[in-house]
Amino acid sequence: MEKYCSICKRITREFGMSQDSQHGKWTISSSDDDDDEALPPSGTATSGSPKPPVSSLAVGSEARQSAAKNQLNPVKYETSPSLAGKRKKVASDSTGWALSDSDEDDGEVKGKSLSDLPKKAPPNPKTKKPKVESERPPSPHGRLYYIDEPDDFFESRLPPLNDTYRFYLNKVTGLEKKYNNGALHIRDILSPLFGTLKESVQFNYCFDIAWMVKQYPSEFRDRPVLIVHGDKREAKARLIQQAQPFPHVRFCQAKLDIAFGTHHTKMMLLWYEEGFRVIILTSNLIRADWYQKTQGMWMSPLFPRLPKESSASAGESPTFFKRDLLEYLASYRAPELEEWIQRIKEHDLSETRVYLVGSTPGRYVGSDMERWGHLRLRKLLYEHTNPIPGEERWPVIGQFSSIGSMGLDKSKWLAGEFQRTLTTLGKSSLRPDPPMHLLYPSVENVRTSLEGYPAGGSLPYSIQTAQKQLWLHSYFHRWKAEATGRSHAMPHIKTYMRASQDYSQLAWFLVTSANLSKAAWGALEKNNTQMMVRSYELGVLYLPSAFGMKTFSVDKNPFPVSASFSGFPVPFDLPPTSYTTKDQPWIWNIPYSQAPDTHGNIWVPS
Repeated sequence: MEKYCSICKRITREFGMSQDSQHGKWTISSSDDDDDEALPPSGTATSGSPKPPVSSLAVGSEARQSAAKNQLNPVKYETSPSLAGKRKKVASDSTGWALSDSDEDDGEVKGKSLSDLPKKAPPNPKTKKPKVESERPPSPHGRLYYIDEPDDFFESRLPPLNDTYRFYLNKVTGLEKKYNNGALHIRDILSPLFGTLKESVQFNYCFDIAWMVKQYPSEFRDRPVLIVHGDKREAKARLIQQAQPFPHVRFCQAKLDIAFGTHHTKMMLLWYEEGFRVIILTSNLIRADWYQKTQGMWMSPLFPRLPKESSASAGESPTFFKRDLLEYLASYRAPELEEWIQRIKEHDLSETRVYLVGSTPGRYVGSDMERWGHLRLRKLLYEHTNPIPGEERWPVIGQFSSIGSMGLDKSKWLAGEFQRTLTTLGKSSLRPDPPMHLLYPSVENVRTSLEGYPAGGSLPYSIQTAQKQLWLHSYFHRWKAEATGRSHAMPHIKTYMRASQDYSQLAWFLVTSANLSKAAWGALEKNNTQMMVRSYELGVLYLPSAFGMKTFSVDKNPFPVSASFSGFPVPFDLPPTSYTTKDQPWIWNIPYSQAPDTHGNIWVPS
């Protein structure tokens, strides 16, 4: 903690001071905005630069924009200090990316490039940048970045899957084959192996429509697809433009009535000739998210159609998943989803053994406070778990890919309300204060990853937010996933759990789209009488009681997957690995020029 205190003292100095670290300099900006959320300005483009081939891919946050520029115009590591970090001026340096609002910044201050600060005055946060339309390259990593997957990468027959928990990781290009055995790619999910597709809905934040359509097998490629998104204005126009070549693609815009919220939910609804299926996942619908990142998903069983004239309560599961899914869909107040609501009512979802934990934008009072966000999770843990002897020594673990503003100290939100939710076990009045371990990649994790520094484009923790909450960094643990072979596949997955002191058991496990932010999980207002949620999020909660167990055992060797019963496949290694004294959390908008990444490049955000 001493390291962070010394950093904090330096930050209080005059604007423009720099701080040396193992990975380069943190150039600290001053911010007049002490609010937890600030309006994120859209990315701007420079006119007059050569335009790359046409594509309308909405990449997402400004951090992803920086990753794109680093891939399109990589800056090679130079041993000469005078050259390190100086971007070579070529035509593609200003490709004119104009981006939609952030996937995962959850309302953090954006538009302040730290590499620019020594050259010019900080931008006025009240001045909106002009939005300039431009065409963009076909992927956020550049045209030549991806390598083709081997012929046997995709499944030609039904793979061995863990049918007990139905929790799966994504396939990662470049891993030893056994670590993809039992993992799933989007092409596997949409293949005829799982059903004869008639229609589908794709809920997500970030879309590459052309790439998404290609993931459907040729025989299903013209079947109707409904896109549920949260884009507005220019971003919405670009999204619709992407779909012009595909007349079978329609759109449903999610209402975002509270400022700075995002439509961050990631879900597929698949309607087959044989029945119906739900997939709740953590991946955007762009190739980068299915390539060399760690992602997770829950895939439902195939739900059969109910007999005609079945009662309204038919097909419900012990976890009330059907009721909660219908309530979540109804919260959109969207006519486009009405036919899907009716279809779900006509199917038998009784086999479901997970609980739905969602967030939808709004301010909630009374009993409605427990419908969404972390109070929904608290209610489920209160009602469906039991106190455990010695639970004060059972740590809480949170793992995520982005971090919002937590406040000036832990009591403001993290310990004040969120930790109380995560430590709930049954109806006990005991409120222990167990260890809390937060997993977020370090700079070294990102530097040595399969993608190299551009992996940090999907980890949009900004210096403006980090400098206001250095107290948070003492909770941080590195990303390490040797058991799943994914130590070098940076996590875009988000998971939360309660583990035993020896890390062999779990009291519960949650996989979700929700990062560590108040926008995603909600925050109490008006002396704890109101719950305010900004964003749409969705996840599934695994509770042992729904599986006839007292706890889940942890599977220490989850790959290769076998169809026989085994423990729960936690995606990273337990116990978590603490940061060393040299580790820093990855912060996307400062340069890293002291050491090259796995592609021989450095990171110069622009």
